[in-house]
Amino acid sequence: MDIVEVLNRELSGQDFSTEQPCSGLLARYKEVALNYALMENAVAVLSDLQVNVSHIYYGGFARTLGIGRDRRDECVTSIWEEEIFSHIHPDDLARKHLQELCFFHFVKRQPRKRRADYYLMSRLHMRTRTNVYLPVLHRMFYVSVSPQETLRLALCLYSPLSVEIPGGSLIVNSLNGHTAELETRNQTRILSSREKEILKLIDRGFISKEIAEMLCISVNTVSRHRQEILNRLQVKNSIEACRIAKDLNLI
Repeated sequence: MDIVEVLNRELSGQDFSTEQPCSGLLARYKEVALNYALMENAVAVLSDLQVNVSHIYYGGFARTLGIGRDRRDECVTSIWEEEIFSHIHPDDLARKHLQELCFFHFVKRQPRKRRADYYLMSRLHMRTRTNVYLPVLHRMFYVSVSPQETLRLALCLYSPLSVEIPGGSLIVNSLNGHTAELETRNQTRILSSREKEILKLIDRGFISKEIAEMLCISVNTVSRHRQEILNRLQVKNSIEACRIAKDLNLI
């Protein structure tokens, strides 16, 4: 299973059964997306993960990319903005999907009241209408629209960028400006060889003490590796870690 399939399953597989209609809130965020496009000349994409629809707003940068065909906005029946993706460098696109998966799990781990405080900032390269790749700032926000645990909306912003981003991507706390690097290595290197070894043993049902004895390391070392695995995969527990790692062919 590739990263796109994993991400799609994670996003669309949320339990939306108890979600209430949110037309008012959706309208508000559509206006937010439009204003980003107008004020920053950005390309803004607001995706409704429940109904598999994206609302795309084309700022001036769209003309540089050669997309949008002079339209201000459009609605597509997919959460995957394929025309935009076709302009992202293939290496960056694969990394983008992986970053969004990790960020999704990071946000899900936050208390609901704090989820809106974080966004993902990363550097991409996008092909212009003259076939030149430009550095681009990509920002992403996940939005809860009800008291449920689901993340119903995703907002992506694309605009020109002329500065470097440490590590290629950052999680930003918009309340205090604190940043944290998000894993940017390719998916086969998210976990070290030792972490993969330990996760395989966890998946087989061994406890930390047994793993420590098998690998001739201390229980504290195993515990440290376990916590690092959760942090790298942005999940809450070992069960989720094993599931995600298998989907990504890490173990």
